[in-house]
Amino acid sequence: MSRVITLGGLKKSDFQKVVDGKNVDLFILSNKNGLEMSVTNYGAKIVSLHVLDRNGKLIDVVLGHNNIEEYLSSKEPYFGAVCGRTCNRIANGKFTLDGVEYQLAVNNGPNNLHGGLKGFNVVVWDAVQIDEQTVEMTYISPDGEEGFPGTLTTKVTYNLSDNNELNIIFEAQTDKPTIVNLTNHSYFNLSGAGDPNIGDHKLFINAPWYLPTDETNIPYGNAEYLQGTPLDFSTGCLIGERINENHIQLKYGSGYDHTYIIKDFDVNKWVLAAEVVSPKTGIGMVIHTTEPGIQLYTGNWMTGEFEGKYGFRYPKRSAFCLETQHFPDAINKQTDSSLTPNYPSVVLRPRETFNSKTSFKFFTE
Repeated sequence: MSRVITLGGLKKSDFQKVVDGKNVDLFILSNKNGLEMSVTNYGAKIVSLHVLDRNGKLIDVVLGHNNIEEYLSSKEPYFGAVCGRTCNRIANGKFTLDGVEYQLAVNNGPNNLHGGLKGFNVVVWDAVQIDEQTVEMTYISPDGEEGFPGTLTTKVTYNLSDNNELNIIFEAQTDKPTIVNLTNHSYFNLSGAGDPNIGDHKLFINAPWYLPTDETNIPYGNAEYLQGTPLDFSTGCLIGERINENHIQLKYGSGYDHTYIIKDFDVNKWVLAAEVVSPKTGIGMVIHTTEPGIQLYTGNWMTGEFEGKYGFRYPKRSAFCLETQHFPDAINKQTDSSLTPNYPSVVLRPRETFNSKTSFKFFTE
């Protein structure tokens, strides 16, 4: 019998609603160790994720809402969501593909962000729970939706393994040339969702370079070495240790909001991307991915103005995101051979399949 209530008390019935003519629900996954994750097919959003702390207590480590009504009216529309067709930013909402220029919505300053006004984060996906540990969600984006060419069929698989891994697998196919860059945008706090600050988390990012940006968060193009900058996590340090330093890149985003280029990335195999640990709970998370980049965002624009799950508020820097992905604005830069490194292509053509895999493994220390 499928479960109807999560460990934190969230009810399936509070997520059951017809949205845009499709049924929304909550899907509850669990593994043999007692870890539990819940996902709604509205935006393919991870709603809760309970993992064990050093004392064997289950802690919910992702931010979110209590019910579908709160998600529908949320001031933070990306909590736990799949972002697409293209996550992150495209400069001026414009790109040219095969000689045709496309204009997208401008919804973040002068740029397109996370797919536009109605990205994958606010559509209803078709969902099938495969077993107690796995759910598959599919969305068919019609040709021209949000200005993107081609009918794109996207599938995301969430699996909670017995090795305490959250595995996220993306697949996508198109009937016309288009661009694709998918990620999951979970907001983590390993001290527990609702803890007011993530500055004490120790973070390691397996990256010697990053992409510096302009004031609108669009990369200039060339990567720069991290060594000697307050953005360097290659040897591990506290998230809050240098976040307020007088550095122009930190000023632009009011903290960290940058793409790190993963060392020795390889689209055909798992590569270590990052590791982060909370000293309060001892909960750690290590990330492996097939993606070339990982975006660190430290909740710089959160305000605490609304209540999230369990009545908690989420003030500034009360969560971090580590979003595995291709590089932002790649479609406007990948043909520039002068850039170092070259931007991996985000173009998807008919008879090709976009594949992406990321694993978040939880441990304690």
